[in-house]
Amino acid sequence: MSVLVDNIDLFWEGFLRSLEIIVFALVGSLVLGTVLAMMRVSPAPPLQRFGSLYVALVRNSPLTVMLFFTAFVLPALGFNAEFFWLGVLGLSLYTAGFVCEAIRSGINAVPAGQAEAARSIGLTFGQSLGQVIMPQAFRSVVPPLGSVIIAMQKNSAILGVFGVGGDLLSVGNRLISAQGFAVSVVFLGVWVGYLAITLPTGALLGLLERKVAIVR
Repeated sequence: MSVLVDNIDLFWEGFLRSLEIIVFALVGSLVLGTVLAMMRVSPAPPLQRFGSLYVALVRNSPLTVMLFFTAFVLPALGFNAEFFWLGVLGLSLYTAGFVCEAIRSGINAVPAGQAEAARSIGLTFGQSLGQVIMPQAFRSVVPPLGSVIIAMQKNSAILGVFGVGGDLLSVGNRLISAQGFAVSVVFLGVWVGYLAITLPTGALLGLLERKVAIVR
């Protein structure tokens, strides 16, 4: 256990790096996922088809394929950025497909009469979606969206394997391969680090779910 104590600064830096990845990927996936959900319920068939195709491709592909695309294919096409941002982009694009479906389920849970009432008072599709339907939809998507967010937090560890250095898993791999520490002890530290992220997130989402239930 002295490995963990002696290298606590490395684990702390890895913890902060993982948090950084998660925060940026969370923002990106929520924004893109919401846009995709709006496209999937829009009255424009091309937008519906694009949203459906995106979700079908992402949900039926491994995360590693998406990370390979952003890390190696995009630079080959002339889109160059730091490896960190390419990794965050890949995680955001992948998670957005699942965020989209969670939000779309919330939109579908809103009674059709709400949209009809919005249209009857002259609101456009965008206005009725943004002012009437989406606020109600977000309340009902907290549980499924929470599962997607926690899954994304755990998936962020794969970025370390893809070369986005400095995160918790990368720190663990460095301690094992370069310094020869015991795998079991090092990964115990990595595991505790991820639990320190996912458990508070789950508690916050549970609190948010209860708050929303009271409002409803």
